Amino acid sequence: MRSYGKLSQYPWKTLTWTTIIYRKPSTLWSVVLPGPGHVKNVHSLSQVNVLGKSALGRASYDEPTIYALSTAPGKSAIAIIRISGPACLTIYHGLCRGKPPKPRQAIIRTLYHPHEAGEVLDSQALILHFPAPKTATGEDVLELHVHGGTAVIRSVLGAIPLVPAIKQGSSGVHIIRYAEPGEFSRRAFYNNRLDLTQIEALGDTLAAQTEQQRRIAVRGNSSVLSQKYESWRQQLLYARGELEALIDFSEDQHFDEAPAQLVTSVTEQVLGLQRQIKAAMENASRGELLRNGISLALLGAPNAGKSSLLNQIVGREAAIVSEEAGTTRDVIDVGVDIGGFYCTFGDLAGLRTKSVGSQFDIGLVEQEGMKRARERALVADVIIVLVPIERRQSGDGTWQSHLELNAEIAATLKLCDIRRQKVVYTINKIDLIGPNEDTAAMQGLMQQQLSDQDLPAPALPILAVSCKSCQQRSQDYGGLQPLLANLTGLFQDMTATLELDPANWESSLGANHRQRILLEQCSNELCNYLDQVNRDLIDHDLDDDGVDVVLAAECLRSAADYLAKITGKGQVANIEEVLGVVFEK
Repeated sequence: MRSYGKLSQYPWKTLTWTTIIYRKPSTLWSVVLPGPGHVKNVHSLSQVNVLGKSALGRASYDEPTIYALSTAPGKSAIAIIRISGPACLTIYHGLCRGKPPKPRQAIIRTLYHPHEAGEVLDSQALILHFPAPKTATGEDVLELHVHGGTAVIRSVLGAIPLVPAIKQGSSGVHIIRYAEPGEFSRRAFYNNRLDLTQIEALGDTLAAQTEQQRRIAVRGNSSVLSQKYESWRQQLLYARGELEALIDFSEDQHFDEAPAQLVTSVTEQVLGLQRQIKAAMENASRGELLRNGISLALLGAPNAGKSSLLNQIVGREAAIVSEEAGTTRDVIDVGVDIGGFYCTFGDLAGLRTKSVGSQFDIGLVEQEGMKRARERALVADVIIVLVPIERRQSGDGTWQSHLELNAEIAATLKLCDIRRQKVVYTINKIDLIGPNEDTAAMQGLMQQQLSDQDLPAPALPILAVSCKSCQQRSQDYGGLQPLLANLTGLFQDMTATLELDPANWESSLGANHRQRILLEQCSNELCNYLDQVNRDLIDHDLDDDGVDVVLAAECLRSAADYLAKITGKGQVANIEEVLGVVFEK
């Protein structure tokens, strides 16, 4: 039997109880806490701290009672003030007259000032009481649904901390204070009501602006993602346990398998796990496009119609349009919802080279604009190359349509990352096509130029638009609707899950940047393990003593720790730093 004193690694609580931990024949650990019903069985010592902190937190009267406005500030029909902590019923009696509401049943009460008799704060407030532990925070919760006028909200918030909150059977008082940012979510985590992945998804839900952002947030709100991470962590713990058994018992116990064979078996498990983690990383990258938005860059020569196309897409005059070439000198970013996908279009300065004999030099301001245009294009997820049709007179005096990708545009496209970036080629000003010409011929000419200059292959069929026809609201809106439909299809391909079983992997799209980075670090540790094992097995020709089991097990321990940082479960030395980053958001 071992006795543990206060859990000093959790400074946010003042714990004065003693936790007793003993070994049972079934290999379970039992955590015994003072007070009725505070006995928990767990499968691993790493769960002791989590169970201990939640049980003690619910039993403690030292925990401050917090309150905050849960609805958006400002004038509204109804405002909700949420209170969490042991003084919830005390606050009710301080503000209301009559019996408190039955659990989870709404009642109408008049709110009074706790010190000034007869002063009514709100004549008809809806009151709800949720007793612990099955609440949003795991503590007692009281909700005040008051009228949403600014003065009413201010008066109720000001009255709550004035309630006399004397502890029962004690001369002390409850601490009642306004909640710190993210404190309700923090308490929900400490009391095992939410894990870190669900809390981050909650933030995504509140920030969602488009349908696709809402869907990805809903995926993250479920426990599927955290269960997947925890399953991987448990697999690594079991694999590490098999290796450490070789360290602790190899001289005293007989194993059915030789050490090298046991390591090979563990390695096969690690390889399968690494494939799953890499798939999750790739899906997380795709999910970030949904969460953060897809970045598009409008690339083309001066006066190609980039600003006109941007205005037609967003439905307003977001950029200045003029017949004078070079109107746009800086990057103009505009956000818009296209088919449920949040997109940021960047209208860029036109790229050109000074023609021989041209009277228009490229000035310093235009050079800086072109530099920024190239930089913006190379970080975009999708590059829309806009190539205008030009009418030129041939030697026989007839007028013909021409297309030209100048050297500056071609050089920029050759620098793009074809593994990550998609390039869409669009012909503009198709209203200039002559009577003996057609759009298909122009598209063929465009495709020939791409081949001749060895430019990135188009991610979509070459499209054709007419911004002039868009402005005149022609029957097909100048090809704008087909362009948007094709872009929506491209976005769906860019954000689709990669595994053969999408239903089983859709939740991985909900992983955010923090989770993806930790998955990458976990994958790196698994690579280190594989490198270590493979090197040892090759160097020693599968000799039983050839594998450095200690180093291999350490790699698996580090990999499991990175997974623990994602969910906040397990024993990780610097988990508090991780929690601070999450709850600040």
